[in-house]
Amino acid sequence: MEPRREARTPRDTVARPPGVSTTSVRGVEERREGGASPAAPASDPEADCASADGLWVLPVEPIARRPECGRCSRPQKVCLCPFLPAHPLHISTHLYIIQHPAEENKVLRTVPLLEACLPQDKCKVKIGRRFSEERDTELSTVCRKSGTLIFYPGAEAANLEEFILDSAVYPSTIIIIDGTWSQAKDIFYKNPLFRLPKQVQLKTNISSQYVIRMQPTNRCLSTLECAAVALSILEKNNYIQETLLRPLQALCSFQLQHGAQIRLSKEHLLRNGLYPKPMPKNRRKLRKIELLMNSVKI
Repeated sequence: MEPRREARTPRDTVARPPGVSTTSVRGVEERREGGASPAAPASDPEADCASADGLWVLPVEPIARRPECGRCSRPQKVCLCPFLPAHPLHISTHLYIIQHPAEENKVLRTVPLLEACLPQDKCKVKIGRRFSEERDTELSTVCRKSGTLIFYPGAEAANLEEFILDSAVYPSTIIIIDGTWSQAKDIFYKNPLFRLPKQVQLKTNISSQYVIRMQPTNRCLSTLECAAVALSILEKNNYIQETLLRPLQALCSFQLQHGAQIRLSKEHLLRNGLYPKPMPKNRRKLRKIELLMNSVKI
């Protein structure tokens, strides 16, 4: 009686997709058995490019933004409305904020808090880099009025408190530029319209409470702080300053409790040898830093 032989299945009887050769299948089996893997075929640049182009047609899910409070424009979980006045402050001065477009989408901006504290007809925000009489007739009319002041520091700027004592016309409108100091400088000097109002500045020993954002010097104020001090002087009411600063203090306190750090002014860092960046080689920038260290206004 012959011994029973074990039945074997031919290797090529395994179903394979069309276009795959027998050699490819055998190569896979050799790798399974521990054999040397064949060299990978050279990639086709055109095929790779076609595959990458296909990624553009894939659906992209929009980023879900946290719901914001309709009054203070802060996320609802960190709403600052409890620190805002119950009703808009009663003021007679008109305030125009000239905001650089880069400030519009910043998370820790102060202008929305300022808008939430003041009447809508007394506080207007205009966004842009360039303004002209033809494009903005309202702003042109405001800049030409004798009772309009624009806040921008410099040698030509008068002290606000001294100016209102000597001026024959009491100021009725103030303009404040909102942006970084370089952005504010660009807006002020490249818009002839803003050279029409009387240029003023605040001479105060108040240090900025906006400690989560670096300022050039210890005396530089945020837009909200500048408006708070100016309105309290013009309206002769210190309660205005206290009320406007309350939400800013709450904002900074919340950020510091959740990981933010106090940002010391560039002036303080330079004076104490803590400035983290190397000194610039450009003479103009180096001169600015020297002026900061010597507490000279630039």
